[in-house]
Amino acid sequence: MANTEASPENTTDFGDFVKDEEEELDLEELVEPWYRYDTEDNQHFLYPIHLGEVLNDRYLVEHKLGFGGGSTVWMAFDLQDKRNVALKVMALGQWGDNETRIQDEIIKTVQDTSRLVIYTATFFLPRDDKSCHRVLVFPVKGPSICTLTLQKIPMASRMFAARQLLGTVASLHQAGIIHRDLNARNCMWGIAPFDDLSRSAKYELLGRPLKQTIPFVDLWKKGELVSPIKFPEDRRTDEFYLCDFGLAKKVGDLTSQRGYPPMHYCSPDRLHKQEPSFACDMWSYMAVFSMLYLEFPPFPTFIEGGVVSGMVECLGPLPKQWKGLYKYSDGLDSWYDQSQSPDLEHDLAAKIAYFRPDSDPVERQHVLSVMSKVFIYDPEKRLTAVELLRDPSFRAIMDRYKC
Repeated sequence: MANTEASPENTTDFGDFVKDEEEELDLEELVEPWYRYDTEDNQHFLYPIHLGEVLNDRYLVEHKLGFGGGSTVWMAFDLQDKRNVALKVMALGQWGDNETRIQDEIIKTVQDTSRLVIYTATFFLPRDDKSCHRVLVFPVKGPSICTLTLQKIPMASRMFAARQLLGTVASLHQAGIIHRDLNARNCMWGIAPFDDLSRSAKYELLGRPLKQTIPFVDLWKKGELVSPIKFPEDRRTDEFYLCDFGLAKKVGDLTSQRGYPPMHYCSPDRLHKQEPSFACDMWSYMAVFSMLYLEFPPFPTFIEGGVVSGMVECLGPLPKQWKGLYKYSDGLDSWYDQSQSPDLEHDLAAKIAYFRPDSDPVERQHVLSVMSKVFIYDPEKRLTAVELLRDPSFRAIMDRYKC
């Protein structure tokens, strides 16, 4: 269906355009790169959208929620159902089709979907060349995990999030589905409803959008780069959700999207051309658990060789049979040197003590036990989601925080 502009009474306020170079630079740090909209030498370009636009004759775009490798995500008001929704506008290509297909499989086979962000509707947006972008409609959720967010959230809420997420991963795995992209940006808390607020009240609650017309690209329709929502802590709820199934696949399914989670969350076996598995998800889960508990990713990227060097420094050398299989060109021979040992100043115990000096020795030992049972190079030796839920140390941590 055709897009329309908002009716006159709805066009009075849709944020603020940047006023100077400083604001333009600030905005640039928060939004997707402008060249993602350029159709030249880019197969997976994005669909341009502007605040105040009505999509599918129904969804009034009022704010921005974020962006990812294959989409932009907007907050819109559903003019029909009178509620706020999230619109995930997929880049051109198969991303949207894969996510829709696997979500349909999740709806059909996963026993408990209460903590999965599942689409409620879908439609297409046509381009001037007759190609189409798929849009998925979701309920609005709250903030994802980041260090600044975590500093405001009590540890009991964080550990409750860790338990909910592990139960969600277990439900997916029991249905034979590998998420393949577990990372902090795909995990989010709930948010108390605000459907009854006016747009000006929403902007007061969530921050006024700062925006700029998409530069440097000769677009066929109006589009804007828009700063994302700032979620207030007093609206956050303790429900915790997993989203984004663009890379997810059913075990044994040969039709899946190519891709990897961000390096902080990618298991070393995947980086060495091993097939994705439930064990890969578990490594990623433990990286998310580490973020929730420590407030920081477990393995640094700033040393030579990046995150893999951080793994070797912390856990010891990679299996020697992996040498020559690293998927990037900057691998180091030293990673596979079996004479190396973990650096005691940077191993898991040292990280836990450094980042959580407030925790007592018993708690630290439980956390070390949990991390050590999943941060294992051999995928077959990592605990499964169900095994970790039953693990005495994991249960002891949850009991401490009454989760």
